[in-house]
Amino acid sequence: MDLVVPTTAFIAFIGDCTTAGTPLSPLEEAVCTATGPTGLGIIAVYSFLIAFILPLPSEVVLVPAETLRLGLSTNGNLVAIILVSGLGKAFGSLVAFHIGQEAKEYGPLVRWIKRSRFNIIEWSEKKTVQLAQKYGYVGLALALCVPFFPDTISIYAFTVLERDYYRFGVATFFGSAGRLVVTLGLAGGTLALL
Repeated sequence: MDLVVPTTAFIAFIGDCTTAGTPLSPLEEAVCTATGPTGLGIIAVYSFLIAFILPLPSEVVLVPAETLRLGLSTNGNLVAIILVSGLGKAFGSLVAFHIGQEAKEYGPLVRWIKRSRFNIIEWSEKKTVQLAQKYGYVGLALALCVPFFPDTISIYAFTVLERDYYRFGVATFFGSAGRLVVTLGLAGGTLALL
């Protein structure tokens, strides 16, 4: 199966790193210009941080697929990016999981989530809890597969329901990797229609 979506077409689908003229954080800029093994490290750190603290888009890690310069084909770069990003987010989700376990006892995170002014966060929390209650860890992985949706809150919402670090980490890895594959599939399908 060919995963390659030409970067120029992909960028047209998701937007490049300067979409809408909004300033980028230094970390987002670093991801957009990532090259070599250090670039994979930057992608891992970015994915780690967005799992538990930064509500930034994870899809941006796909932008440097053609320019990563790992000595691999673009498909090879995409596979490397998906694996590294998935692992980074899985480790970050374990930090979130630990914080969520603490929040069960102390509650400030839960109160912060509920006081948030964004309805989408409340909706995300409700949907994630419903998926978690109905489908368990598979539900978490499915919730994390939704492209362009902030998953930091979904991860935290799920952490207050569960206790198994290992299964939680595995579910977030597959959900994170699945999200990037779904994004590539949507980009490729949309572009094929054009």
